[in-house]
Amino acid sequence: MDLFEFQGKSLFATVGVPVPAGRVARTPEEARAAAAELGGTVVVKAQVQVGGRGKAGGIKLATNPDEAFARASEILGMDIRGHVVRLVWVEKASEIAAEYYVSFTLDRAARKHLAMVSARGGMDIEAVAVETPDALVRLHVDPVIGLTNWQASELVYRAGLDRDTARKSAAMLQSLYRAFVTLDCDLVEVNPLIKTVGGEIIPLDAKVTLDANAFFRHPEFAAFREAFTPDPIEEMARKRDLNFIKLEGSVGIIGNGAGLVMSTLDLVSLVGGRAANFLDVGGGAGADTIGNALEVLTHDPTVRSVLINIFGGITRCDLVAQGIAEVIATLTLPWPIVVRLDGTNAGEGREILAGITSDRVIPAATMRQAAEQAVALAGVSA
Repeated sequence: MDLFEFQGKSLFATVGVPVPAGRVARTPEEARAAAAELGGTVVVKAQVQVGGRGKAGGIKLATNPDEAFARASEILGMDIRGHVVRLVWVEKASEIAAEYYVSFTLDRAARKHLAMVSARGGMDIEAVAVETPDALVRLHVDPVIGLTNWQASELVYRAGLDRDTARKSAAMLQSLYRAFVTLDCDLVEVNPLIKTVGGEIIPLDAKVTLDANAFFRHPEFAAFREAFTPDPIEEMARKRDLNFIKLEGSVGIIGNGAGLVMSTLDLVSLVGGRAANFLDVGGGAGADTIGNALEVLTHDPTVRSVLINIFGGITRCDLVAQGIAEVIATLTLPWPIVVRLDGTNAGEGREILAGITSDRVIPAATMRQAAEQAVALAGVSA
C-alpha cells in the first residue's frame, strides 16, 4: 500500500523520527484553520501517491492563514499525473540549508536491503540518477544485521553530505532504516531529507510503501484506507477475493498465479500491446471465480479484449472453461475473450470451449498466439 506523505510522517513519528508539525486539510477553510494553528509561514502540499508534485505546482508557501486558504483553493482538485488532489498537508515551513535524498528498499536479486543516498536531493533526483549516477551512492544492507554505525557513516561520507552534521545525518539514516524494518515497508524514500539552517536533519517528505502481506502484524494500518478514495473496480475485485491492479492498457488479463500473470503482461507488451490490468484468480480457481473475474472486467471501459491464460495445477482447466461458458450464458460481454488452457484437464476444458456457440470465445494453442490474438482484437498495432 502506497501511503500519502502525511501518513508516512505519522508512522515516522511513532518510531522516533522527528518530523515537522502539520495538519491535514480537505477544504480551503480547513487549510486556513491549520495555518492559524501552526502559526508563521506554512507549506501547503498536495497529497497524491505520485512524485513530481513540486514541478506540477502542488507545493506552495503561504505566509498567513488567508494565503493558505488561497493556496489550498489552487491545489485541491488539481490533476497531478492522473491523480486528483483531494487532500493537502499544511506543514510548518522549515529553513533549508541543504537538501539530500535517502531511500531504503529491497533488492530481490541480491536478497538484501538497498540503501541509496545522495547530497543532491530535491525535484530533479531522477535526472541526477540518470545524468550523474555516481552522485547516488548505493549500499546493500544485510537484513539480519541491519544498518550498522559504520555503514551509515560510510553512506554519509561517500555521498558527500555536510561533514559538520555527519553524525546527525548518520543517526537519521539509521532511524529511517529502523522505520523501514519495524513498519514492514517495501519502500521508505525521503526527498528531500534536509539540513536546516540550525543544523538539524529532518525528513521534509515521506514516500512510504507498506507490505500488505504484513498487515496482520499491524492492525492499526487498516485505518490508512479511510483516507483513500478507492478505485471502484479494484474495490469490487477485493470484495470478490481477487488480486487485481488497474493498469493503463486495453487488453484485460486473467491468469492463475502471480508469476504466470506477470509473464502474460510481459508477453502482451512484447507483441505490441498494453495490459489493462493484473488479475490473479489464484491457484484453485473454479467456475465461480472465473465468472467473478470476467464480471469485474466488464466494469472497465478501457478493456477491448480479454486474455485468459490458465496453467492447470491445482486449478482444473475444465472448471475454468465451465466458468467461461456460464458467464457467456448469463452476461453480455462487450469484448472477445482469447483463452489459453494447459495442464490439468486441459483437454476437457478445450472441449467445453469448443461447445460454446458464441464467437466471443477464441481458443489459442500457445501463450504467444493468445497474446497476439488478444492484442489484434484490442485494435492495437505493434
